[in-house]
Amino acid sequence: MLKLALTKGRIEEKSIEKLALCGYNVEELSDKGRKLLFLCPHPEAETLQIVLAKANDVITYVEHGTCDIGIVGRDTIMEMGGDFYELLDLGFGKCRFALAGLKGKQFYKGFGHRIIATKYPNVTNRYFEAQDTECEIVKIDGSVELAPVLGLADAIVDIVETGSTLKENGLEIYEEIAPISARLIVNNASLKMKNESVGDFIDRLSQVIG
Repeated sequence: MLKLALTKGRIEEKSIEKLALCGYNVEELSDKGRKLLFLCPHPEAETLQIVLAKANDVITYVEHGTCDIGIVGRDTIMEMGGDFYELLDLGFGKCRFALAGLKGKQFYKGFGHRIIATKYPNVTNRYFEAQDTECEIVKIDGSVELAPVLGLADAIVDIVETGSTLKENGLEIYEEIAPISARLIVNNASLKMKNESVGDFIDRLSQVIG
């Protein structure tokens, strides 16, 4: 049996669609209630045990070998890092990291102290180090769009899909930082010990994401 850690929410929904196209029986997931563990049999492959979890926990479960494989957004991988293999871009959950702030403001003008609000301090720090730009990073857990509006920060680094939330709050994208999509990650030991099963799963999934 292969254990798959699956990120709850939008990635979960799209992933289940793909698993069904691969031939897995996903009936248990159609009316899941509060359950977090599910079995998805396949007539020609190993049964999947699916573990629903928050994005950060998906990485933790895969890295520590509690689960063999995981499906998680590239944003979480970039923020958390970890010791595992990232083997497949699943092609859904597409969005991007972006630097954004008040519309019309010249972010890089002058040499003043810059403050950036974000849910992703590691991604933000690496980005500005690469730009050779010093800034203070303020960690925000809620709606980061408020930070420039309220004067807490000069700009934000956040995930942007359509940009409508930014526009509604008087913000605009200054720079796009990195594209994001759902990714398949694999535990290091599982790739060796369960190479045939993992390889078969990847082959089946690859055929339905084109």
